[in-house]
Amino acid sequence: MKYVIINGSPRKKNTWAVVKQVKKSLKGDFEEIQLIKENIPPCNGCFKCIMEGEEKCPHYDRVHPIVEKMQNADGIIMTSPVYAMNVTGLLKNFFDHVAYFYHRPAFFTKKALVIVTTAGAGDKDTAKYMDETLRHCGVNKVYKITFKCGGKDSLDKEAIDKVARKFAQDVESKKLHSPKLMDIIFYDVWKRMALVEDPIEADKKYWFETGLVNHDFAPEVKLGIVKKTFSKIMFAILKRVM
Repeated sequence: MKYVIINGSPRKKNTWAVVKQVKKSLKGDFEEIQLIKENIPPCNGCFKCIMEGEEKCPHYDRVHPIVEKMQNADGIIMTSPVYAMNVTGLLKNFFDHVAYFYHRPAFFTKKALVIVTTAGAGDKDTAKYMDETLRHCGVNKVYKITFKCGGKDSLDKEAIDKVARKFAQDVESKKLHSPKLMDIIFYDVWKRMALVEDPIEADKKYWFETGLVNHDFAPEVKLGIVKKTFSKIMFAILKRVM
């Protein structure tokens, strides 16, 4: 298995200690990306990635190689300590640069593991934000490890290993999980936006060239009859209101 580790911490301390423990439960090759070393300039909010295509981003040469490594990996590991009750600026800046995936999700066959550490609070909300962002990008399943390290001299290895093993087993199985209803709703919203009278051209091109516009959800992910019906009904409603 191939794993890519995207470290949102500017240093290798508590969060990285959890990463090292997680790696003991995983079998495969690891590629480590330290965002602090990638020198990605701040997102300037030009909207070119969304409106014209991600290749038009002025920082494309810095961001796209990371995206490619995510696409080529079997499992994605993304980390952040809690800074001001959320992810680090390094990770937020990366998320801002790949916001086009909210319109054009692409990681439907990928599993991810989110690792969050904190000295005190904010770990659950930060992990939830990372989970939601990855799912908007299309990620099939997100596992979460959160650890309060304040005042502790050692890791809770048993708890970490338990989640890491589940993640590893899921990645190795290649099983794809049925999406949550909210994931289906967002899929239908972006699909509908590609079909409106005056669509964003980059969105229209993506949805038609990939063929996703013809499906109730990504075809690799099988929907049961209930969720398939839900998607059709939701899309019919969106056609009337958008």
